[in-house]
Amino acid sequence: MNEQVKRFLFERFLLLMEDNHMKNLLRNKKVKLSGLLTTLVSISVLLTIIILLISVHQSEREFMEETHLSLNYSKVKKISQTVDNLFVSMSMSLQEITNYIASHEGLTDDEIQEQLEIYRNSGRYFNSVAWVDQTGLVRNIAPSSVGLRGHRITTGVTKEILDNKTPALSDPYIAPTGRLILLISKPLYNSRGQYKGMIAGTIYLHEKNVLNEILGNDVIEENGSYYYVVGPEGNILFHPISKRIGENVKSNTVVEKIMQGKSGMEQVTNTNGIPMLAAYSYVPEIGWGVVQQTPVSFIDKVILSHHVKMILYMLAPFLIILMISILIARKLAAPFKNLAEIVNRVAEGKSVTIPDDQTHWNWEAEMLTKSARIAIKAVQENNERLMATATTDALTNIPNRSKLNTIMENLADINQVFSIVVIDIDRFKDVNDTYGHQKGDEVLKFLANMLKTASRKEDFYFRYGGEEFVLLLPQTKSKEAFLVAEKIRLKVEKTDSPVGSPITISLGIAEFPKNSGKLEELFSKADKALYESKLNGRNRTTIWNDKKSHSKNNKVE
Repeated sequence: MNEQVKRFLFERFLLLMEDNHMKNLLRNKKVKLSGLLTTLVSISVLLTIIILLISVHQSEREFMEETHLSLNYSKVKKISQTVDNLFVSMSMSLQEITNYIASHEGLTDDEIQEQLEIYRNSGRYFNSVAWVDQTGLVRNIAPSSVGLRGHRITTGVTKEILDNKTPALSDPYIAPTGRLILLISKPLYNSRGQYKGMIAGTIYLHEKNVLNEILGNDVIEENGSYYYVVGPEGNILFHPISKRIGENVKSNTVVEKIMQGKSGMEQVTNTNGIPMLAAYSYVPEIGWGVVQQTPVSFIDKVILSHHVKMILYMLAPFLIILMISILIARKLAAPFKNLAEIVNRVAEGKSVTIPDDQTHWNWEAEMLTKSARIAIKAVQENNERLMATATTDALTNIPNRSKLNTIMENLADINQVFSIVVIDIDRFKDVNDTYGHQKGDEVLKFLANMLKTASRKEDFYFRYGGEEFVLLLPQTKSKEAFLVAEKIRLKVEKTDSPVGSPITISLGIAEFPKNSGKLEELFSKADKALYESKLNGRNRTTIWNDKKSHSKNNKVE
């Protein structure tokens, strides 16, 4: 338990012990039964409070640590999968333009330049695309404003890749222009198998492109959480604190594991000596790693705040109960013995049945029994409130990820068909950047309310984390779920949000057990379907298909 909480309880205990009545009881050799009962009741109540606080502290700390680690891991896993898929797409796309040029040997340099310009502008993958022939001469480059056309490459990373005559993905390096860049290349052979050079795409890591839109960030959340990206050698490539970009952090325990190709989550101490709840994910296609971490100190602050509130909530009812118990104990000893046993069972954490509200032959005994009922009920109601808090999102006041997992497991246990719809607000970062995080919170509440009003009575809705929400539709197949999802998407698209204009959402659907009987895999497929909605232009719904996920282009098929 936090030292401040311990000190608070100890000081309250001393104040109680300084009461004149308590002093007399301690000084007298002969103790009256009523006084002894009063003392026992006082100690029992205090011990109950302390034991409750200790148990709540431990369970709350474990829950919050597990929750933040899971949320962090979910985020880095999503980012790493997105980046991995992006580089696969880049490589395939670059191969397509290479094959096109190789199969059209009659193209002039100007025609090739035109093709490179069209390819670069349509894909947005690369900041520049070039044809470098086998001698190192830059024959064509898009955009032409780069000014390297006709330049001959004789040294450096590009020359090494050209001479290798194989597909390549370079490590991040500083170009002669001072930019931190990444080079992807495909060898170019003519129909006779003669090596004609390579088609190379360059990515400026800290300038506008698809990769920077995914990984570029300058946000440290209110709870101190942030993520950063490291390269294969342990150098920081993306970080919310720009001056740390380029810093080598391979001595960090998490970064060491990333360099070994591992992913996971654990509590660590970072290079600045700060304890962190860190989740990390390895990106196999390029050997990078994504790390999301939350300071442990944030957990301690939240728990302390909860304990203080809990004490304040419990103090008044418990003091009232204690005073009633003291008055009754002085008049009646026998019934108090049975009630004391009940209190001791509560203090030991055992299950307790609330005493029946029955009439005693003795008026004092009846009142004492009622007091005990109030005390036990207060404890149980407090536990119920804690459970409700643990499964409810504090911002939107709808169920959270923990509740989602419970309901999915229950449905899976009885093998009931259901569909999940993963929902993500399009360009939510732009909302925060333009209108501020407070307005962003209002947008999240707005979407939560839309889910309440637009979904069916039998459906469940949850906030999964960040700007992501989940619908769970029992006894609903994916095609029927598509209709529900589209109804919600269209309503959101046509309704003004707190920023003064409509927002849009992208949705992905997966069906249990058709798409997967494993809940984690099922969610992953729905998330991938969501990602395809994003790639296909956002503001659309995509159903996962095990052969090939596909978008329905916002039409019911």
